[in-house]
Amino acid sequence: MTRIVFLVQLLVVTQLLFSSFSLAQTVSTPSPSAQVSAQSWQILQEIVSDVGARPAGSSNERRLLHDFTNRYWSQSTGVPVNSQPVTFTVRGSKKRSANVWLTFPGKSGEHLVIGAHADSTGEDEGSQGVTDNGIAVALLLALGQQLSTMELEDSVTLVLFGAEEVGLFGSQAFTTALQNDRRFLTGAPFPTAMINLDTIAGGDYLYVHSPTKKVYKRCDKVESYNSSASVRDALMSVASANSLPFRLHPAYPGYREGETGEWSDHAPFACAGIPVGYIEATNFSINGRDGYDGYSQALHPSLWDCFDRSEKTACNPEQEQRWGYIWHTQADRLDKLNQLYPGRLRTQLNAVTELLFNFLTGDKSLQSASD
Repeated sequence: MTRIVFLVQLLVVTQLLFSSFSLAQTVSTPSPSAQVSAQSWQILQEIVSDVGARPAGSSNERRLLHDFTNRYWSQSTGVPVNSQPVTFTVRGSKKRSANVWLTFPGKSGEHLVIGAHADSTGEDEGSQGVTDNGIAVALLLALGQQLSTMELEDSVTLVLFGAEEVGLFGSQAFTTALQNDRRFLTGAPFPTAMINLDTIAGGDYLYVHSPTKKVYKRCDKVESYNSSASVRDALMSVASANSLPFRLHPAYPGYREGETGEWSDHAPFACAGIPVGYIEATNFSINGRDGYDGYSQALHPSLWDCFDRSEKTACNPEQEQRWGYIWHTQADRLDKLNQLYPGRLRTQLNAVTELLFNFLTGDKSLQSASD
């Protein structure tokens, strides 16, 4: 072998090795959004195995609120974690819960709150509270670690609410405290927008909602109610720009297109005058027990006693008991959902994570949401 041939072969081998190394580096370095989604999935499995169902006011709910936030927020972010005791009474029994949150200061005067409830219900039916609402909790725990490494334009608060399932007690206590003290231990301006994450996976489709134009009945002060669709529309704009599969639900009796009722933690924020967007996975094309209201989440025949696919409703409405429900039932389990819909939870989690990440870091301003 001549010296020239040897050098040429050595050069080729070196280039191949360098190319392989570069490719390996590219493949092994997922985007921050993908990293958050992957970690969220791991945390969800820990929630299922280590905690399980989390009835409001139970030791399991408190364990999730305190132990998991200590592990994934306090010990990992270096950002102070705040908590607020929440006491409430249900059926004559006094219970205690909490709200737990951390705030990342931004450079602008805008302040986004992203919230999810930590409790679950349906434990007597076998529910683990996976979609309602463990997967959203896991996402916020993972997102907090990522945001602690970033320089943010807008301030962001991530909050886990207690006792949602029994009356929105956590979010109501949080917004009441905000209204009494506009900086309420957050070290940031009064919130200019709120995103509610409740049942962000499991259902057939991903939706983004805004409040109804009609004032929610729970609001104490009608004049402060904010029904703006600006947060919803900003999220939908980001989803469209990034080809993410989010949609508005069609109009149905009592609700305009894309509007939702007061049954989740977004409602106290709307009552407090804060524009909100609400991300949810369900199926508004189903004619459920009470019509096209999104409470029937999925078409899978295993979630119905008898499903009429052509009409998208029960074969015998008078006899139907299951109605395509996932939340609050034995279907809201990780093993069950992975069996019914292999890969769906991961796919929807990826989409929600990417939407939030692009919303937080993309070319957008919360000013448009707060106008």
